[in-house]
Amino acid sequence: MSRPHHSSRSETRWAVRIIPLFIVGILAVATYAVVGRLCISFLYKRKHQDGVVTAFLVLYFLFFMLMAATYLRTFFTVQLNPGVVPLAPEDQSEREAAEKVRKRRKRNRDVEEGAYIPPDPNPDSPGLEAFYSKDVFVCEVDGRPKWCSECQQWKPDRSHHSSDLGRCVRKMDHFCPWVGGMVSETSFNFFTQFCFYCGLFCAVGLAVSAYSFQQHHKDGDPLDGWALAAIVLSCVFGTFTFGMALTSFRYILVNTTNVDMLKRSHTITLAVRIPQSTPPSDKYPVIVYPLRGPPRRPGSEGQQPHNSHGPISARDQLAERKFAILRTKVGENPWDLGAMENWKSVMGDNFIEWILPIRHSPCCNHESMESDYRFGPLISKLRKRYGIPELEASSRGGHGIELHERGGRRASD
Repeated sequence: MSRPHHSSRSETRWAVRIIPLFIVGILAVATYAVVGRLCISFLYKRKHQDGVVTAFLVLYFLFFMLMAATYLRTFFTVQLNPGVVPLAPEDQSEREAAEKVRKRRKRNRDVEEGAYIPPDPNPDSPGLEAFYSKDVFVCEVDGRPKWCSECQQWKPDRSHHSSDLGRCVRKMDHFCPWVGGMVSETSFNFFTQFCFYCGLFCAVGLAVSAYSFQQHHKDGDPLDGWALAAIVLSCVFGTFTFGMALTSFRYILVNTTNVDMLKRSHTITLAVRIPQSTPPSDKYPVIVYPLRGPPRRPGSEGQQPHNSHGPISARDQLAERKFAILRTKVGENPWDLGAMENWKSVMGDNFIEWILPIRHSPCCNHESMESDYRFGPLISKLRKRYGIPELEASSRGGHGIELHERGGRRASD
């Protein structure tokens, strides 16, 4: 069963190499048709419409340059910084051994079934501290972070494993051979700009072609094949890229991704930090980090800490953090900050960043001690829904949740 999967990856790699060349060829044909044949040869030399030609050429090359700049920024970002989650170096030997086991299983079993590697049961598992040092993180029902059996490590919030890259990707949206690979948090703003400018570029090409077509018809001249070809190309690619741009704008304004939309009928489980003195409750289970032993799934004793057994050092006692394990309702998005803040988290803080491919999205910064990604007002609603007290200001790892209650002022990235 592994051979077709390998073949699919090979086909994807070839598509990624060929499609950019195809795009260059299409642009060359479009430029020859619109600029050379229609604007220069027909409208300028034959019709002597200097003003119309000047306006068309200015718009054409303006959007051409913006489209080319955003495409190149997207392409090189996808190639050089696709947003993959780094592999933990501590696990390299174990990962190589498990990889051999997985390949052996693949000879006789289904890829997905044979590839599964269970989560690391070690309470001091590498990378685990990066989660419980924050105030909120996405978790499983037992309170531990999500686990990737392919990468054999804990998955950061909003990351998903890509079968095309063979790695987990942060805020993965989709694999796009048109831009050379995986569109994720590092490239989504550039990809959106490219789609928008490509749509405008096609609109200018359509306007030039339609106007030239009308002039030919008005003078009773025979149909110009180049004008017809330009109309068809502009309509096809313009409709596609405008549609992609509108979809991207929609995702940005609600702070979601294509992968999130596919899972919108699911709920999200969150580990939300609570004061150490919080009494047990039958409304939610809790987990205390650092772990003292293998976590248990919540059952009849769900109100008890998942790791309330085993010894703990004095150092770990000082670093203890208690988390309530909460579940959202279907359709609730904990990362929804409001339309404007959602927009800024992806496109940037100012108008220049919105229109030019200058910087990566602010959401690429994961240094906040509150969470990997800024959470919206839903966290406060969950606290009230489950009757959980707020953390004191001095105990917070970050500022995001606290500031949402004070009016939504933006937290530091």
